Amino acid sequence: MATSRPTKATAGGRAGRALAYLESAKNLTGSACALGGLALTFTGSAGAYWPVVVAGLYGAGALIAPPARPPAPQFPAPASQLDGLRKDVATLREYLTQVGLPPAATERLDSIRELLDGLLTPGWVSEALAQDPEGIHVLARAVHRDLPESVDTYVRTRWWTRMAPGGQDPEEQLVHQLALLHGELAGLVAGLREAEEIRQQTHTRYLEDRGTEST
Repeated sequence: MATSRPTKATAGGRAGRALAYLESAKNLTGSACALGGLALTFTGSAGAYWPVVVAGLYGAGALIAPPARPPAPQFPAPASQLDGLRKDVATLREYLTQVGLPPAATERLDSIRELLDGLLTPGWVSEALAQDPEGIHVLARAVHRDLPESVDTYVRTRWWTRMAPGGQDPEEQLVHQLALLHGELAGLVAGLREAEEIRQQTHTRYLEDRGTEST
């Protein structure tokens, strides 16, 4: 007949839990309170019921101790996200150099690249961007999806237009898409500028209030 025997993993798990409890705040606090009960016993204050006093103080200490909590997860810092975006922009730039685009689209792309460079160049601007999660999302979406999709669909549609003329002009569509993307990134820049203006105005009001209080 088979018998149930504790495995090494089970025994190790029990030992680990026991050790964790011994090191826990509940046990340490309860033990400290129990030591106080023993001190009362030695002074004769606990009387004949000293085991109950010691056990009660241990239980009270264990109850008032803060519960154990798992460590909070650590996620990549915003600055590391910007480092990844800089590499992705370099990859995107290499891709764009391989695509023949019309002059109007190239002009729009140059303007977008200037905005990307200004936002991602290491310094106080990128540090301000790192504090704006939504701004990082907008930037990543433009680099990872919107720009490559706009250019790639233009290349594919242009080939079909040459095979079967008469449809919508793919160049106009591309230029319009790039204009929308440029406007979105320009709005991001305007939002960061507005945040700095608010910060400046807040400091001005602080200095004005401090001057009023000192008079």
